Amino acid sequence: MTTPTGSGSDLPPEDQPGWGAPPPPGYGQQPGYGQQQPGYGPPPGYGQAPGYGQQHGYGQAPGYGSPYPAAPGYSAPSPSTPQLDPATAVRSVLTQYAVFTGRARRSEFWWFWLASALASLVASVLDVAMGSEVIADTGIVGLLLTLALIIPSVAVAVRRLHDTGKSGWWLLLWLIPIVGWIVLIVFWAQDGHPHPNQYGPSPKYQAAGGY
Repeated sequence: MTTPTGSGSDLPPEDQPGWGAPPPPGYGQQPGYGQQQPGYGPPPGYGQAPGYGQQHGYGQAPGYGSPYPAAPGYSAPSPSTPQLDPATAVRSVLTQYAVFTGRARRSEFWWFWLASALASLVASVLDVAMGSEVIADTGIVGLLLTLALIIPSVAVAVRRLHDTGKSGWWLLLWLIPIVGWIVLIVFWAQDGHPHPNQYGPSPKYQAAGGY
């Protein structure tokens, strides 16, 4: 029996129905092909020993990168208080009229010395104006002022020596003209010790919260 003319079997392949159309999805592949099976592949961490890799802090000494602690017992000097003004310095000396213990800072000593010198000058002018003369060209006003200031002057001079770490007995150098005076002036001009000494805490740094 012959195949009817025009049937699909006698047509060339390119004329067959569906020729050139893309294959259906999954054509020629087994079910599930190309998809990773559950658990397929190396397990997590494969080829690495437990804990393998850089440990936390590896290669660093304990405490590395942290600031160095201060040496035991060390403390930097705290900021000093501003120097005393003239009124405060004079008031401080007069309120410690006969106090020979403790320490006195430079501004206290030198402002009181300047105030005493100005007061002596004023007293001399008043004595000349009054025409009074008691002892060696010293009038009554000057004599009274000297008697009033001699004790606080000696006391603050001793405390100033204490502030530099020296005994108040160094004040006896004042009995040696010129040389002794120069040595004492150098001592009084020195800055006080920032640390406490045998005469007490520093009046300059203690007031600022240090030592």
